[in-house]
Order: sequence, then C-alpha cells, then structure tokens
Amino acid sequence: MIVQLNAARFRMVNEELYTTTSEKAKAMFKRDPEAFKSYHVGYQNQVEQWPINPLNVIITWLKKQPKDWIIADFGCGDAKLSMSVPQTKVHSFDLVAANNRVTACDMAHTPLKPGSVDVVVFCLSLMGTNIKDFIIEANRVLKKGGIMKVAEVESRFTNLNDFLLNVSRLGFHCTQKDVQQKYFYMFDFKKNRDCKKAKDVPEIALKPCMYKKR
Repeated sequence: MIVQLNAARFRMVNEELYTTTSEKAKAMFKRDPEAFKSYHVGYQNQVEQWPINPLNVIITWLKKQPKDWIIADFGCGDAKLSMSVPQTKVHSFDLVAANNRVTACDMAHTPLKPGSVDVVVFCLSLMGTNIKDFIIEANRVLKKGGIMKVAEVESRFTNLNDFLLNVSRLGFHCTQKDVQQKYFYMFDFKKNRDCKKAKDVPEIALKPCMYKKR
C-alpha cells in the first residue's frame, strides 16, 4: 500500500510540474518539501525502466570536451552530471536542493552572470508552461557560440519543426539532432546571437509527460 501511495503521489506531483509555471512549482515545493522527495524517488524508479538514460549520453559527450568549460545543468535532480564529468565548474540548478551541489532556483531566473557559461544542459527538464523562459535564460547565460543540449521524451513533440523554429528565433541554431531513438530526442543548439525580440516568439509548447498507473 505504501508503494501504491508513493506512486500516486509521484503521478500527482509530476502532473502539477507539467501543467503550471516554474514559479508556481517552486512555491509548491517550498510549501511542501515532501512533494519533491516523492517526485524524485518516483522519477528514479522510472529511469531504471528506460532502455537508455539520455543523461549518460550527455555525460559521455562532456567527457570528451575541454575541462575548463563551464557547465550549467538546468533541472539537475541530484546533480549526477556534476559528479560524473571532468569539468571542474558545473552549476547545478533545480527547484529544490537535493544536496549541497544543487542551487535551488527557478530555472527561468538563475543567479549566473550573462555570457558566463559554455554549455547549458536541459535533460528531461523542459517542464512547465513557460518553457520559452528557460530557453531565454539559457541564451542569457551562454557565451556567444556556446552550446545548449536538450534531451526530451519523443512523445512530447507534436510539431518538431515548430519547436526547432521557435528555439532558433530565440537566438540559437540547431547544429545536431537525433530523432531516431525510440524514446528520446536529443538536440545540440549553438547560440549565435543574444535574444532581443523574445516577445515576438510564441510560447514553446510540449505535451506533458504523464505516467500511467501500473
């Protein structure tokens, strides 16, 4: 029964995260810290069932990149990425600090300085109804020519071309995409300009990723 209750709590919190703004989600976890623990445990259980973890793919890529690169992991969970890569400067952000490696904040408003980061990572973390705000923030903190890596569940994309177009309008160019995987899509975007006309870009909408009762 405890397992069933925890699973139900995970599904409830997961739905809330996908259907509200990041600001409201942060407030929810501040009111109810146990909600984040329930979500994190449930998420880890889901990860164990996947044939591939896209975070491991990103970690493998980072291991081949310069060690002096500065990384920002948006929606880091327990900051596994920061513990797995050779880069010494990794900023790990999430709505709640699961450990002392994580800075709790709204991903739309990080404490990073403009143009201070070489790589921004969004690994299964484009949640909420204000995804555009996250991309704008990534543009702000990235250096010119910096890389934004995105990994998301394949079923969330209803119109891939619209997604790529709107991200490009926020100051990026897609340099690589892997849409052949059965479960996940992965993209590399390069920052080619500052984002100055964000208000002219429509909201970036992805379908919520809901987990069925088992």
